[in-house]
Amino acid sequence: MGLSIGIVGLPNVGKSTLFNALTKAQNAESANYPFCTIEPNKAVVPVPDPRLDKLSELVHPQRVLHATVDFIDIAGLVKGASRGEGLGNKFLANIREADAILHVVRCFENDDVVHVDGSVDPIRDIEVIEAELVMADTQTLENRLDRMRKQLKGDKKLQAKVDCCAALLEHMSAIRPASSFPGRDNDACRELMRELQLITDKNIIYCCNVDDDALVDDNEFVTRVREYAAQSGSGVVKINARMEEELVGMEDEEYREFLESYGVSESGLDLIIRSGYATLGLISYFTAGVKEVRAWTIHEGDTAPKAAGVIHTDFERGFIRAEVIGYDDYVANGTEAACRAKGVLRVEGKEYVVHDGDVMHFLFNV
Repeated sequence: MGLSIGIVGLPNVGKSTLFNALTKAQNAESANYPFCTIEPNKAVVPVPDPRLDKLSELVHPQRVLHATVDFIDIAGLVKGASRGEGLGNKFLANIREADAILHVVRCFENDDVVHVDGSVDPIRDIEVIEAELVMADTQTLENRLDRMRKQLKGDKKLQAKVDCCAALLEHMSAIRPASSFPGRDNDACRELMRELQLITDKNIIYCCNVDDDALVDDNEFVTRVREYAAQSGSGVVKINARMEEELVGMEDEEYREFLESYGVSESGLDLIIRSGYATLGLISYFTAGVKEVRAWTIHEGDTAPKAAGVIHTDFERGFIRAEVIGYDDYVANGTEAACRAKGVLRVEGKEYVVHDGDVMHFLFNV
């Protein structure tokens, strides 16, 4: 499994600039006019993890494979998109399968960069986008409810789903997101919402795009976004998209010095991925051998067989046991053989809950 993030926002808030910077692939046109992105942009980005680099220094593998994040950038939405304004919501299907939504919000003043509504107001902008996403989900619900009501004549077991869909549609007709639906906890609703993959049922990370002055200390716009996000328990990251674009292609030392000159220690990519992992409860474990050192993404609380299944379903199905070394123990001792000799290599069974940073080797039956 990997992490997938769908990027949304109004036109000209810095979405495509951010996409270019984060993916280091200048394939999302960035221009100072609305609707410059006319096709969905997707890219697979390696997850920065210094622990993986350290392990590779010790093991000297043939290759190093990072965990990955899929970023999906779609055209900017505007008020009325659900009714066909601008480019409409034609690209929203591309982010329905995303794990989380990165909502880019303009939090800087600049007369040279056109705002689609003529002024900078991050809360107004957020509410415009979220209303459009609710209305797009509402259309999805209406279509599903019509189909299920027709199917109900031949399959009475659908009644519970029909009732849930109708109640959810009523809830969202008041421009409320699916995530706040109070009736979501029964089995029929859980199954329905899993099938629908509603956009407003996904975790949101608000991404404040700021100028140089607000990169360290929050400006008024960022403060307002943080207060708004706190109401729903959503994450907030702060980036300078133009600065991120300048980081592309820099060598490691120059990269670090550049960040320090801005008074920050992490890039926007690091912040967004770390927030995404925290929001979704994701962690990484490692496999380390002469052929490859690799990071794998799992959910916090996953057991060893579940973690093994991320590599291959046969590993989970035929799981026998796992050999586990904590990351700090591996680094302190330098090799797997030394860890075994020191007694810090543990043998764990099916009930073992994997910890972030575990270095693992699985034994299984085919």
